[in-house]
Amino acid sequence: MIMAGGAGTRFWPASRKNLPKQLLRLVGERSMIQATVDRVAPFCDPARVMVVTNQVLVDPIAQQLPELSRENILGEPAKRDTAPCIALAAAIVHRSDPEAIQVVMPSDHVIGSNEIFAQAVAAAARMVQDHPTAIATFGIPPTYPAEVFGYIERDSAKTTECEFPAWQVKKFREKPDAATAAGFIQQGGCYWNSGIFVWRVATILGALRQFEPAMMEIVDRIAAAAGTAEFDAVFRCEFEGIQGKSIDYAVMERYADVRVIEAPFSWDDLGSWLSLARLRGTDESGNTIDARHLGIRTANTIVRGHDDHLIVTLGVSDLIIIRTADATL
Repeated sequence: MIMAGGAGTRFWPASRKNLPKQLLRLVGERSMIQATVDRVAPFCDPARVMVVTNQVLVDPIAQQLPELSRENILGEPAKRDTAPCIALAAAIVHRSDPEAIQVVMPSDHVIGSNEIFAQAVAAAARMVQDHPTAIATFGIPPTYPAEVFGYIERDSAKTTECEFPAWQVKKFREKPDAATAAGFIQQGGCYWNSGIFVWRVATILGALRQFEPAMMEIVDRIAAAAGTAEFDAVFRCEFEGIQGKSIDYAVMERYADVRVIEAPFSWDDLGSWLSLARLRGTDESGNTIDARHLGIRTANTIVRGHDDHLIVTLGVSDLIIIRTADATL
């Protein structure tokens, strides 16, 4: 399951309501969502890839992902955060395969090696297969005290049921301020929260029924209509009645058996234009350039544009300059 909602605000003006960042080419030659589907291809047939997005993005996503069946792209009629969309996807899968193992991930992550990622997912899948009540997530070893990521604090007890280092989760931590983030780094045993999960669909549905019964009553009514002519109408009518909540609040912070696997793959979450400096690197003056550009006495600046338009910077520093056909930031 790939979560692909978004309002198209963080990467404005390149991103818009109808063209959020997961549909943009920000790193590499493929859009973020295309790269995500490429990443799961080694272990998941396209017929078993589900994308959950909002209604206005169903057509653009279908155009970018012709290998996916249109039925596998669900367009939410209202924004309700991650728990309801995960619940619905799991409920639909459970109807056809109650023993299924589900991998859940956002569509806007940059992950280094697809091969290593597939190995890590396979290890997590074996762990939840052998321990059916377990929920697995991936923790990213932090490289600096980031304030834009949530954190996972691991327990002292290491689990032996995984080929990669894994621990029971002690606590999920919200996005911290600078001092708290620095404290996490200093104390050790804390990871960035990747938001990537592996579980048996029966397990996550059981947890949601326990902690969010009102949500699941609505989700069950929608899932019961899946595959019928009434599905779109039921989805539209029922989904808006759900109280939105993140999967961390709904389940992760309340569930007893969550295990964090130390991610063996490189990872980044594209949260703003500043991410480009981390991912594309900088020149000797600290600039990150993705444009036709001439820089004179220019330092610590991010420039993005198009090859048919020259951007010149003279005597500037610490700027973000984004040029599109109809707007410049």
